[in-house]
Amino acid sequence: MTRPNRAFSASCEPGPGVTLPGVSTSQSSFLICPIRPEEYVRLGELTVAAYHSLPAVMPHQGEYDERLRDVAHRAGTSCVLVAVGPAGEVLGGVTYVSGPDDPYSEELSEGEAGIRMLAVDPAYQGRGIGRGLTQACLERARADGRRRLVLHTGDGMPAAKHLYESLGFERKPSIDFSPVPGIDLIGYALDLAGSADEPGDGPGLVDPQRS
Repeated sequence: MTRPNRAFSASCEPGPGVTLPGVSTSQSSFLICPIRPEEYVRLGELTVAAYHSLPAVMPHQGEYDERLRDVAHRAGTSCVLVAVGPAGEVLGGVTYVSGPDDPYSEELSEGEAGIRMLAVDPAYQGRGIGRGLTQACLERARADGRRRLVLHTGDGMPAAKHLYESLGFERKPSIDFSPVPGIDLIGYALDLAGSADEPGDGPGLVDPQRS
C-alpha cells in the first residue's frame, strides 16, 4: 500500500529510524503519514464528529469544536499524522507534540513528547486505527530521543483509556488538569526506555513501500 509524493513539513520530518507504516488488521488496512493541506477540512470535521460521539457532554463544546476544526493551525506548528485508507480516504488523525517548546504542549517537561487530539472517524472505530496512530507517535518519540510520551484524556472515555493502558501507558494523577471549568483531563504517560511493543501486541507494521 503506497501513497506517492508525500511531502513533509519541517515539524513532521521523520527522524532517523522512523518509518511511516502501512498497517493491516483483520478489519482494515491503512497508511499513516503526514497530513496534506487538502485533508485539513476532512480531518477537522472527522475530529469534531469523533468527539461528539462520546457519551459525555463537554462544556464550551462550540468553542472547542472550532479548535478541533483548525487543523491548518496545528499542522503549521506541530506534526499532524493521518491514517489513510486504500482509496485515499482519511480515517483518523493525531497531533504529535515534539516537546515542551511545541505550541501544543500541555506543560511537557524536558525529554517528554505528547499526543493530542487523537480521533478516528466514528464509522471506522474499533478497527485498530487509533492504536496504529498512537504507535506511530511512540515510534516517533523514541526516534526523537524522548524519555517519555505523555497524553491526557477524559475520565468518561473508556475506549481511549483501554487503548492507552493496553499499550503500556500508566495513570499519572500528578499531571491531571482542568483546561477550563467543567473539563477535567486525566494524565497518562509511558516511559520509553525499553518499552518496545511485544510481538502481537498490536497491528503489524509493514514496509510502506510495498502495496
